[in-house]
Amino acid sequence: MKRIAAVTLALAALSLVAFAGHGVAQSPVPSKTAVAIFAAGCFWCVEADFDKVEGVLSTTSGYTGGREMDPTYAQVSSGATGHTEAVEIVYDPAKVSYRQLLDHFWRNVDPFAKNRQFCDSGPQYRSAIFYRTDEERALAEASKKAVADKFGRAVETEVAPAAAFYRAEDYHQDFHLKNSAKYKFYRWNCGRDRRLQELWGKASS
Repeated sequence: MKRIAAVTLALAALSLVAFAGHGVAQSPVPSKTAVAIFAAGCFWCVEADFDKVEGVLSTTSGYTGGREMDPTYAQVSSGATGHTEAVEIVYDPAKVSYRQLLDHFWRNVDPFAKNRQFCDSGPQYRSAIFYRTDEERALAEASKKAVADKFGRAVETEVAPAAAFYRAEDYHQDFHLKNSAKYKFYRWNCGRDRRLQELWGKASS
């Protein structure tokens, strides 16, 4: 009797292991991920724009490109830290390439605005591509030249090496989801989509 009970317990344990393994197989984690950092004005909007891209796994609002360590929103928004609002994008290169992310970036930025984006002004809202490798730098520079050639104008967007990225306060993360009405009003009032359509056409956003 004890032997039968032991066999029954062993079979049940094996069933649980098999079930657990099956659950993991249903939610595969990409074996390789990569990171891109872009600045295009208000990071609420940049997060929302890149969340739409297939292959993007996560977006995080933050601050980079400046001198101050562990800056706060109040410090960055003063324009005195040298930081700009930016978004760190974790993506699956098997589903979306860095080149494709660059294409999406350009269609969601005003490349001709210096030290501002849309209704927000100051160096803390400057647009930038922060590269991590020589390959990313080459792709960023080539894409910047292509935009300049397309419009026949100088592009103000900065291409710079990635530095320390500081995560913004929790209330900024996923703002477009947690405060949808406020986000939509801000975006409309700022004229972001109107300007993007002027530059890139209806497929910009």
